[in-house]
Amino acid sequence: MTDTTDKELESVVIRFAGDSGDGMQLTGTQFTNATALHGNDLATFPDFPAEIRAPLGTLAGVSGFQIHFGSTQINTPGDNSDVLVAMNVAALKVNIKNLKKGGVIIANVDGFDSKNMRLANVPEDQNPLTDGSLSEYDLKTIDVTKITRAALADSGMTTKEIDRCKNMFVLGLVYWMYHRPIDSTMEFLRAKFKKNEAVMNANIKVLNAGWNYGETTEMFANRYTVAPAKMEAGVYRSIMGNQAAAYGLIAASVKSGLPLFYGTYPITPATDILHDLAKYKNFNIKTYQAEDEIAGICASIGAAFGGHLAVTGSSGPGIALKGEAIGLATMLELPLVIVNIQRAGPSTGLPTKTEQADLMQAMYGRNGECPVIILAAQSPSDCFTLAFEACKLALQHMIPVFFLSDGYIANGAEPWKFPSAADLPEIPVSFAPARNAEDAKFMPYERDEKLSRPWAIPGTKGLEHRIGGLEKQNITGNISYDAANHELMVHLRQEKVDKVADFIPEQTIDSGEESGDLLILGWGGTYGALRTATSILIAEGYKVSHSHLRYINPFPKNLATLLSKFKTVVVPELNNGQLVKIIRDKYFIDAIPYNKIQGQPFMSHEVVNKIKQILD
Repeated sequence: MTDTTDKELESVVIRFAGDSGDGMQLTGTQFTNATALHGNDLATFPDFPAEIRAPLGTLAGVSGFQIHFGSTQINTPGDNSDVLVAMNVAALKVNIKNLKKGGVIIANVDGFDSKNMRLANVPEDQNPLTDGSLSEYDLKTIDVTKITRAALADSGMTTKEIDRCKNMFVLGLVYWMYHRPIDSTMEFLRAKFKKNEAVMNANIKVLNAGWNYGETTEMFANRYTVAPAKMEAGVYRSIMGNQAAAYGLIAASVKSGLPLFYGTYPITPATDILHDLAKYKNFNIKTYQAEDEIAGICASIGAAFGGHLAVTGSSGPGIALKGEAIGLATMLELPLVIVNIQRAGPSTGLPTKTEQADLMQAMYGRNGECPVIILAAQSPSDCFTLAFEACKLALQHMIPVFFLSDGYIANGAEPWKFPSAADLPEIPVSFAPARNAEDAKFMPYERDEKLSRPWAIPGTKGLEHRIGGLEKQNITGNISYDAANHELMVHLRQEKVDKVADFIPEQTIDSGEESGDLLILGWGGTYGALRTATSILIAEGYKVSHSHLRYINPFPKNLATLLSKFKTVVVPELNNGQLVKIIRDKYFIDAIPYNKIQGQPFMSHEVVNKIKQILD
């Protein structure tokens, strides 16, 4: 064992990067799981190309996974990394700009040969491993491929099969650097490859080889300790946003006593919700992978009509196709949850990159006056809470509800102190009772104090009524072409959404004082970056606060009062300015937009610099 100095750190940012076939997402996920088991707070950012197998060695084909972990509260995956694992020259070229000066580079020498240099558009005489251009960094060059092949020389596997194991070498080495036990990954490999013992043993052997390399080489002068975070007592697990959303939907099904029906069509980055729900048929979950987006939502509307907790899910392009059917659910006034995991558009756009560009689509993207409730999750674990809340509001107000997430929080992970079933509120649901001949005729659009109509299940005696997309006569539900009735029904449907404000929490300040020079008003997955930026600005003496919207239609009742207490309101968004337009329209304030449309989340220092520019 070589002599090393053990250094204690408060937090660390590591980025694993390589070709999309190098297993960087798996490597990052395994390191995340081990770090969560160690008790650190953490946040992750998987960043991968759209192609299943992007062109090897090219800049467009680089797949990255960034994790920020520490002994203190972690809100973002980190702006700049402390360690960059670069499996080839393209990975280095794409990610070097976000590595801190003095940061560690672990470079796989085999990925810097003439072929890889050419594919990454780097002249052969400018190899960064040898030309001195990386002198500002702590460069560690390791022929990972060669060592992996040597470790598995007697395995009987092909060279191609052996090379697939090299990510385990890197993982084992980084585990050694940060005192992470390899046990959880060993268990994962045994479970994953239990039917292929040769592959299982090969990966385990290379994982140990990476750890042993750290132990025996003289290349690393330091190892690092990051103590567990001081977190609220409870049982935690690492959770990704789409997982959390699926669990929130299941919990709502259990708490409402209704079977869950999820009608959908596969689309990045929403498909994982379908995969997760399909695992839990024991909770009376029905998943339906339809032939297209329209069939998916129409089946869900049918399920809602039949008394199920009905959900449909997609991303922006799929939501566009569902638009007419969302209008039908609104006309029928049936409970329906519409999940939109947003991605960069328009059209196919950047399908694996994050964006917040579907807010206007959720608010207005249907024909006619078609108001719906809109909720937006702010973090991976918050996807559980907001998915549950979306179901609750849909069922209790008999109305479609949009649940907005985005690719960043859908694929990101953080520790989650999950609730017990007893901690979750019940969701009372009632169906219209059967009627006898002597009872008054059933009126399907008779309303309660929430303006919700009764939920009449088909086949229930005495509840015969008309359905369809044509305008309904008030109270009776008969088809009506009367002009005055149409205007009345339009106002009633809008009033029904507006009235939801009486049943949601008031808006609060997340960070900072209740009044001041400037309020950062955010929504969705920008939460972590905005909260971190606000903390930095407050520490530097700026009178800045941060408030984050989770209820967007309707807005909380006190939002106007809250906004009026600040001289300036800035709205950072990963779009071209959508929430800011709605805020300006509704509250007549000159809110300032701050927009980023690069398929990447905000970095906290970007927000800090922008706010200083506005204030100074």
